[in-house]
Amino acid sequence: MKKYALIMLVMGISATSQIYSQEDLQLTSKDSIVQSSWVLGLGYNIVDDSATPFGDDFLNIKDTWNALAYPSRISIGRFFKNGIGLEAIGSYNKYKVGKTVDGNINTTPRDYYALDGQISYDLNKVFGETGWFDPYIHAGAGYSSIGSIGRTTANAGFGFNTWFSDKWGLNFNTMGKWGIKEGSTKQLQHSAGVAYRFGIEKELSKKGKEKLALIEALEKENQRVADSLATVQREKDAAELAKRLADEKEKARLAAIEKERMDAENQRKQLEDAIKDLGKVYFNLNSSYVKKDAKVVLDGLSDLLKETETIKLLITSHTDARGTKKYNQWLSQRRVDRTKEYLVKNGIEPERLETQGQGEENLLNECDDNTYCSEEKHKINRRSEFKVTDF
Repeated sequence: MKKYALIMLVMGISATSQIYSQEDLQLTSKDSIVQSSWVLGLGYNIVDDSATPFGDDFLNIKDTWNALAYPSRISIGRFFKNGIGLEAIGSYNKYKVGKTVDGNINTTPRDYYALDGQISYDLNKVFGETGWFDPYIHAGAGYSSIGSIGRTTANAGFGFNTWFSDKWGLNFNTMGKWGIKEGSTKQLQHSAGVAYRFGIEKELSKKGKEKLALIEALEKENQRVADSLATVQREKDAAELAKRLADEKEKARLAAIEKERMDAENQRKQLEDAIKDLGKVYFNLNSSYVKKDAKVVLDGLSDLLKETETIKLLITSHTDARGTKKYNQWLSQRRVDRTKEYLVKNGIEPERLETQGQGEENLLNECDDNTYCSEEKHKINRRSEFKVTDF
């Protein structure tokens, strides 16, 4: 009877292994979903300030909608496992002449600024996780400025994210904004842009938990079979084999890590040499404008940064010793800001560029306040320099 039961157990395990492939019985990245993260957003916003955003003029785009041709909305938010999210949003727009604003025809161009904070709730917590489609509702408050007219608003709306990977996706959102002060008008603000997630924490999805339960059940059954069939010698041999394989795997892992480290260090040195070969950016006396020859250096630096997207730089700018220290500190800050601004316009992400204005503190020669020097020597100190800080 015992022999028959053992045969049936082996047959059951064999049948299960035929139903599920080896790949099916392994947890992969597809079996987990993002539970909490930070999200950085950049995109476009459209403002409808016609005083009747939910009325007949809602789709009267030509007369009531205001939009820009370039990204005009930035947001940063922290989203938690329980579905709650906290988000801060800054937006900019322009109201053109002829648009309907506060129920009247706008007669002069006006700038629109808004800073809003909101609390959101992930509707996937109600309808079930999808992994890629992320609808939510939100409410909050903010402050909007239209020209010289400001208003505090209570906000509510809805939106959704579509995720193409764990980090990248698109965000679409509509927000109704009601003026808190009596007599204030209502407005709608729509947005669409790119969303980037970081600080990600993941957990197994429902399907992943089911797969894990299956794996654990099969492992338990396999262990029962092994306990019934294996001898002491086979267990000893298996343990020795497992140890040898683990040792070889660990050696291979450590060798791969060391090779990766050496490759990265060599590449870092090559990049530092390439940046050094480009030279420094020099400025005219009392000027922070980027000259034509400096643009050549910065264009080459932009190409290097685009080729290696993981590199980060420290930009330091300097002055010669002429002028007061306070003035030179201010001037060096202007120079470093203009240097960074040129690189950002060339497509380099601002967060990859750290800046320091160092005034006259780091002269490259003897040309201090007590030493006479020619203009050529002073020019050496009027510079921006670049140092790799992270790779």
